[in-house]
Amino acid sequence: MSSHASSELLDAPITDTDFAAGVEAVEAMRVRARPIPRITIQVFCEFAETAAAMQSAVEDRRLAKTHVNIQMGGIQAAVAHFADNPTPNLILVESSLDHGGMLTELDRLAETCDAGTKVIVVGHLNDVVLYRELLKRGVSEYLVAPVSPLQLMESISNLYTDPETDPIGQVIAFIGAKGGVGSSTICHNVAWTMSEQLKADVVIADLDLAFGTAGLDFNQDPVQGIAEALATPERLDEVLLERLLTKCSDYLSIFAAPAVLDRDYDVSPDSCDIVLDVVRQNVPYAAVDLPHMWTNWTKRILLSADEVVITAVPDLANLRNAKNLLDLLRQHRHHDGPPHLVLNMVNLPRRPEISVKEFCQNLDLKPAAIIEFDAENFGQAANNGQMIEELNKKAKAVQPLRELAMALTHRKDLAQRQQKSPLAPLLEKLKLKR
Repeated sequence: MSSHASSELLDAPITDTDFAAGVEAVEAMRVRARPIPRITIQVFCEFAETAAAMQSAVEDRRLAKTHVNIQMGGIQAAVAHFADNPTPNLILVESSLDHGGMLTELDRLAETCDAGTKVIVVGHLNDVVLYRELLKRGVSEYLVAPVSPLQLMESISNLYTDPETDPIGQVIAFIGAKGGVGSSTICHNVAWTMSEQLKADVVIADLDLAFGTAGLDFNQDPVQGIAEALATPERLDEVLLERLLTKCSDYLSIFAAPAVLDRDYDVSPDSCDIVLDVVRQNVPYAAVDLPHMWTNWTKRILLSADEVVITAVPDLANLRNAKNLLDLLRQHRHHDGPPHLVLNMVNLPRRPEISVKEFCQNLDLKPAAIIEFDAENFGQAANNGQMIEELNKKAKAVQPLRELAMALTHRKDLAQRQQKSPLAPLLEKLKLKR
């Protein structure tokens, strides 16, 4: 339950530590707010600010599958409405009434509610006794106004996430700002690193159906793959998914593209949604390798993914395209963090380049990883069907790829934590003595 700050705290100056803690809290809320299933939600607000926060939440990707109706009038309006109408999966009501008045109105609302309907109350009293009374009456959650869109999304998400089951998996979309910038290579290496570092299951979904390279990069020749799933998505379940995936290591599997030209590939956005939903219900991480093409389904995946990685090389065409992608994502993903920018093949000999600093200033975005041009290691790894770290643990690209993998999964690399620790020099000395 939220709490109001006292007037002394409100008047106190905000320190850098407070600001950093606030940023971390918002980031944690983003991570905890998971996609919400196909449910109906009726909202009854008393104040325009609460209605605006709910409307902002409705426009977020996490509520894309829900059906939401927002009305004014608070609990009294809800009681009147449901006297003649069936109740939805979730009712969210706002009330500025006092302790007794709120409980009385909620008791009236309970008389009209169907079994199984969940209720969230947004109140204006920060009262623990009231909170306990509401829980006794079966209220699912009590939030103290003012509420933010992320707070509302997290609360709704928590109601439909079973604590006894594994959390729904994370979808990470990789796209190149231009063709040939190495987005697939970055996707495959980062996914492999995630699986090795976290010891968690990762699936690479290769959606470049005609020219995908996931099979080649992992030295696999799968007979079946993602095209079969997209053709009949309604058949896809845990058993069929297991048959269509190609296992590359203990924790990494690929949903390979057919990479043949003897058929046409007409993909529907709904088919992509169904397939990725099944994948994310079965593994913690799905790395989606998107082709460099602009269709309704690539756009939908980008806008609905949990994280987005844009790979670019430092030239003018990449800068323009990356800016267009960023503008689109910023326009539609208000409650998500910025995408992760990877500058690839930096310092290519004899090629005029835009400096990393200038490139990022024009995008108003810090790079998540800078990968220097390394023809020898990347070329040899591709020919061998290996990842960079498998081929050469000392390659320059290994550390930035590791840091990107940890950032995407909201973890910190162990080596990075040790370096930042004030005890790091002492620990190093102890190692040397041993």
